Amino acid sequence: MVKLVALYKKPADVSAFETHYKEVHAPLAKKMPGLKRLEICHFTGAPGGESKFYMMAELYFDTKEAMMSALGSLEGKAAAKDVMSFAGEIIHMMFADVA
Repeated sequence: MVKLVALYKKPADVSAFETHYKEVHAPLAKKMPGLKRLEICHFTGAPGGESKFYMMAELYFDTKEAMMSALGSLEGKAAAKDVMSFAGEIIHMMFADVA
């Protein structure tokens, strides 16, 4: 199993970010073919105090090929375009193997 991890810094307008994420972005992401699970976590702190990140989204796929195919699909491109429109300045994305 593999996943796409999206880390978000704290947005300037938390309420607008949360509304857009829940009502627009998450539904778009859930349409990606081959997506097995979408997990969203909001950080509450870090060992040294405050976390430098606000939220993490993890999108799970069976294989790297399935993930790359999903990202290249019409649904994946729509989700990518959307996330850049409202969170392009605060997002950091990476791929990971799930052990």
